Amino acid sequence: MQDLDDATAVFADVRPRLFGIAYRMLGSAADAEDLLQDVWLRWQASDRAAVRNPAAYLATATTRLAINATKTAYARHETYVGPWLPEPVDTSADPQLGAERGAALELAVLLLLEKLTPTERAAYVLREAFDYPYVQIAEIVQTTEVAARQLVSRARKHLAAERRAPAGLTEQRRLLTAFVTAAQEGDLSTLEELFAADVISYSDGGGVARASRIPVRGATTVAKYVRAFHDRFWVGVTVTPALVNGAHAMLLSRDGEVFTVLTVTASAQGIDQVLWMMNPGKLKAVAAV
Repeated sequence: MQDLDDATAVFADVRPRLFGIAYRMLGSAADAEDLLQDVWLRWQASDRAAVRNPAAYLATATTRLAINATKTAYARHETYVGPWLPEPVDTSADPQLGAERGAALELAVLLLLEKLTPTERAAYVLREAFDYPYVQIAEIVQTTEVAARQLVSRARKHLAAERRAPAGLTEQRRLLTAFVTAAQEGDLSTLEELFAADVISYSDGGGVARASRIPVRGATTVAKYVRAFHDRFWVGVTVTPALVNGAHAMLLSRDGEVFTVLTVTASAQGIDQVLWMMNPGKLKAVAAV
């Protein structure tokens, strides 16, 4: 019994890090929790006396399972109804989600990580968020140290090419707040002024909630789109600020129930992306905030 108590204590101690790895790999809190259950079962069944470094063992098990799970997740996302967005998580208590740094946590970055191979994604996450040395990354993803460096380098280059330098949190919050006000009022000119010229609005309804099933693109088009439903969408809505995935967001609720997590990504150009998470199955991790 004492041995199992010790195993439980070890697992609980490193669990935030394990969840942080799994979540960044899968973009889903629910899937990350399921994966950690598998890791726990493996830990229970393992010869723990032979494990010299339990934290390393558990991180390795989590990452390898996550690489396999990511392959399956990518296939599911290809047949998803409408745009797929990562499941938002509350980071008010743990802004970096068990990591050394808050890297690879923003919703926009998680969306970009979908374009990497599962192994590239794992190497990038381990290095950028958890500061693992390359020799350990190589061991975890079962490659050479040189190859591990190449995996991280390719991932960095891909992300750098795909996004502008992000605005700071204060500016991101200012733009988000201004966007919500303009959206509620249907203020077309203000909306256009807030947007970068190539802004994209993504709405994830998962085929359950009413949401646009295609991305809406361009400052004028997105502004008209937001104005078109402002007199219906915002009626009876309570807007609550929250810290989601390390950035500012707004929880939109009716009758005390969160039905949308709204956030924006921003740069010196203004708002680059508007992200509407409306799939009720993906709101559980923030609904209790």
